[in-house]
Amino acid sequence: MSIIISKNGKNAVRVDKSDFDKEDDLQRYIHENPESIPLYDIKEDIKLLILAREFPTNSGPIDAIGIDKDGEIYIVETKLYKNPDKRTVIAQALDYGAALWKHSGDSSEFISILDDGVQKKFKIPLNQKLQEYFGLSDEELSQHLDSVKNNLSGGVLHFVILMDSLDARLKDLILYVNQNSQFDIYAVELEYYKHDTYEIIIPRIFGAEVKKDIIRSSSKRKVWDEEQFMNEVNKNFSGKELDSIKKLYNFCKGNSIIYWGTGNTRGSFNPVVEKISENKSIITVRSNGVLSLNFHWLHESKNTEEYRDLFGKLIEEKTGLKLQNDWKEHFATYKLKEWGEFTDKLIEVIEELIKK
Repeated sequence: MSIIISKNGKNAVRVDKSDFDKEDDLQRYIHENPESIPLYDIKEDIKLLILAREFPTNSGPIDAIGIDKDGEIYIVETKLYKNPDKRTVIAQALDYGAALWKHSGDSSEFISILDDGVQKKFKIPLNQKLQEYFGLSDEELSQHLDSVKNNLSGGVLHFVILMDSLDARLKDLILYVNQNSQFDIYAVELEYYKHDTYEIIIPRIFGAEVKKDIIRSSSKRKVWDEEQFMNEVNKNFSGKELDSIKKLYNFCKGNSIIYWGTGNTRGSFNPVVEKISENKSIITVRSNGVLSLNFHWLHESKNTEEYRDLFGKLIEEKTGLKLQNDWKEHFATYKLKEWGEFTDKLIEVIEELIKK
């Protein structure tokens, strides 16, 4: 197959399909460009972060390990069509998954290996990379890592087979396995073209045609609302602490758009003030009483950054809440016993931001 490339409808050039020279080249490309895997055909709005290459197991190294925002784990195995072992690639991927699951009792080792891979590639710790890539607060990061560990211990893994060309028998086998098992196995064919300094990839995914209707309980995200949130808060708190959460919520409800979190075990409300940011909440309050000042989210425009800077300044001037030196790059998080006594001052700060 060939493709035609032109500029402004002129000087059309036919470009013939190229080949990846080595499987390592394919691994490297996916590691650098995880969006090339069209998982959006399986799960809307997915963001996949490839964290490690050659992840060690007792059955051999996994080509790549990825994680999405819900903490679901993806085992990625690459094979070139010319490789004589391509017929056994599904068995090989499942073998890696079994080895990973069998030794999942020590999830700290799994996280530690991922951390080593991230520090090697991105030069920052795993936790920081997850927060930056997925936009997680400190509390959400903790929940995310819990989901990763739970999926690992439960053997809830997704398998992605990447090849430069798929044959009909492999496609049929993947469809059969997905139709008749609890596994999620997907094959991705990457057509590769090279023209001058440009690389063109055309991805096609197979196996999504029989996507499961049943969503695994470990990855299901609960959508909260006001009634559910308040029921949870009433269970957890009483007296002045309960009054503080309700007072802050009622103020935010009357002065912003409330978005509800999707935590499995903890609810949260997230007030968005559109003049500050069109889709990022300035604070997050969770049903366990934790408050997050979402400075790290407020950088989408110069206008938003000006509000962020004023927000931090007012917090320091009007409340007793302490900010770290590099607070602009973080989510400042406080337990209810730390922020509850400053509820009125916190409302004053938000009120001043809204009136600016």
